[in-house]
Amino acid sequence: MDRRNFLATMGMAGAGLAWPGMIRADLTSLSGTEIEARVNELLGKMTLSEKIKQMSGENSGYLAAQVLGYNKFFPTRTPDDPRLGIPGIKFVDGPRGINFNHSTCFPVSMARGASWDADLQKRVGEVMGYEAKARGANYTGAVCINVLRHSSWGRSQETFGEDPFHLGAMGSSFALGIQKYIMACAKHYACNNIEGSRQFVDVKIPERTLREIYLPHFKTCVDAGVASVMCAYNIVNGQYCSANKHLITDILKNDWGFSGFIVSDFGAVHDGEAAANSGLDVEMPNTTHWGPRLEKLVGNGKVAGSRIDDAVTRILRQKIRFGLMNLPVRLDASKVAGKEHAAVALEAERKSIVLLKNEGRALPIERGSVKSIAVFGALADKQNIGDRGSSIVRPPYVITPLAGIREKAGNGIEVWFEPGTNLDAVEKLAAKADAAVVVAGCTWMDEGEAHDRLDLNLSDEQERLIKTVAAANKRTIVVLEAGGAITMKNWKDAVPSIVMSWYPGMEGGNAIAEILFGDANPCGKLPIVFPKSADQLLSFDNRARSIAYGYYHGYRWFDKKGLDPAYPFGFGMSYTNYKYSNIRLSNNIINKDNKLEVILDVENQGKRSGEEIVQLYVAYNGSKIDRPVKDLRAFGKVALEPGAIKTVSLIVNPADLRYWDESKGGWQLEDLEYTVMVGPSSRTGDLLPAGGFKIKR
Repeated sequence: MDRRNFLATMGMAGAGLAWPGMIRADLTSLSGTEIEARVNELLGKMTLSEKIKQMSGENSGYLAAQVLGYNKFFPTRTPDDPRLGIPGIKFVDGPRGINFNHSTCFPVSMARGASWDADLQKRVGEVMGYEAKARGANYTGAVCINVLRHSSWGRSQETFGEDPFHLGAMGSSFALGIQKYIMACAKHYACNNIEGSRQFVDVKIPERTLREIYLPHFKTCVDAGVASVMCAYNIVNGQYCSANKHLITDILKNDWGFSGFIVSDFGAVHDGEAAANSGLDVEMPNTTHWGPRLEKLVGNGKVAGSRIDDAVTRILRQKIRFGLMNLPVRLDASKVAGKEHAAVALEAERKSIVLLKNEGRALPIERGSVKSIAVFGALADKQNIGDRGSSIVRPPYVITPLAGIREKAGNGIEVWFEPGTNLDAVEKLAAKADAAVVVAGCTWMDEGEAHDRLDLNLSDEQERLIKTVAAANKRTIVVLEAGGAITMKNWKDAVPSIVMSWYPGMEGGNAIAEILFGDANPCGKLPIVFPKSADQLLSFDNRARSIAYGYYHGYRWFDKKGLDPAYPFGFGMSYTNYKYSNIRLSNNIINKDNKLEVILDVENQGKRSGEEIVQLYVAYNGSKIDRPVKDLRAFGKVALEPGAIKTVSLIVNPADLRYWDESKGGWQLEDLEYTVMVGPSSRTGDLLPAGGFKIKR
């Protein structure tokens, strides 16, 4: 077998194979009309069998890709069509980096959600898109945007947070970055929030809750031009997501006008006929229910030929839009996981770390003020970068927290390490150190794909370690690693400083050390609520066959119930202080088709430069329906030198203030006064009133 045939067999056509009959023009510059003309031209030449192959995963390709590990060397694929010069899909996963061996590993999506930095997220997407294309993929399922309904969800780490507005902003920016190079897929559509029962749980959900809470972020990604949407494993209101006509056809295709293709999660098709007639376009990863079976369904009239043409049209449209049928463009593979990409990973973690507590100026550790630091906890010396399921990343190296601290400490500070199994040794070492750092949290064995984290506390061993160190050293800093919230009531008051680093990626240890030593000022803010205890949250049953989803979760639930969390949504401390002032609205009455501008000044009153995340919430005064106490409706980030003042502008879109009227089957905008609040977190005491406004309808 020659090299080109080998590459084609293994799904690497994008690495340099020119297909017979391949369109040689630069299709990425075509207009929408020109793309549709080419789609119709190809469609008219295709046999039914060729069309259905476009819609079906290739068994041999999937098996070859998995022999040495999930997408480790080869993408998961659909068949090529050499006769017409149509390459197949070459799929690779990775919310925190591409699955391929030797790829850049970023901090997990939940960490990047804590950065509240959409521009940074776009650059992360560009790196992932580049690395995927350079290695032969043309499509990725990296854009996971499921709502974090509860931190027990095993895949918490793969999404950006709990709020639909925040999720939409981060997810759409991520998708845009990826799509500089390849097609992106937004997943898992919809109501996918449990791992233990994901294959069979039936989510019973009212239409208003579905439309307002669990779908808006998907709509944001669709409006941004995402190429594809992946259906989830679970059931919604009695129908599997991959055969749910209401979700796929009524909402995604008809209501939203989605022009891309819809793919099943891997093995999520249960009934080929139902899936086809509900609007699914691609069965992945294997041809199980489609292929020849789908041909028979078309032949006996159970699936219309027009449904096949719709699916293939959507697939071809995106292949042409993203240049899959162009002559291949070679990218410099030496950049993959190289210094340039690693620098983006370092920046992403640096801006994702959240300083939760800092009493007595425990942080930062100024190098001239200490001569010794004791580091504790097995995780301090462990490459702990997240789950090993479909989101697995295989970077060339990982900087652990211990390695980062040793590197950044310099020659003037001794760094000692004790994993923590011997508490007597721990106590003695902590007592003689000038500062102590305990690294604790979770690993892929505690939470991940197919297994949920039912206990949000740290392990008993880790809690004992923290208490022992804190009793012996008054300057104890706890660094936490996890994909979601950790409850801390058993030890929180015993330590002066707590840092949330999440699963920090391959440069994580360097970023953590930069924050600890004050080389960087923490600016991350929580994208989820951290409860005082799990009983403040909704119930979580990961074995239930049916579950009712209500309207409230996260900070809206806490607001509605009057609950006080350990740390609120949007919270994060800094080594400097910011002052908000001169808040004003562009107008007190706006047209429903216009937008409201909220303007304010932010001043850095401290001695360190930093970045502040400004959050805008809206309340609904006198609403006739049940509405949240407040909703996040805008946010922005501002960088400030010491003493500097900058003006920040935030935009409120009236369309984001509507509610879904189930009786009318549509969106409604209420005639009432909306109150704007601006501040550094969702906590009521942190928010400043900006005034009220009304909307002319």
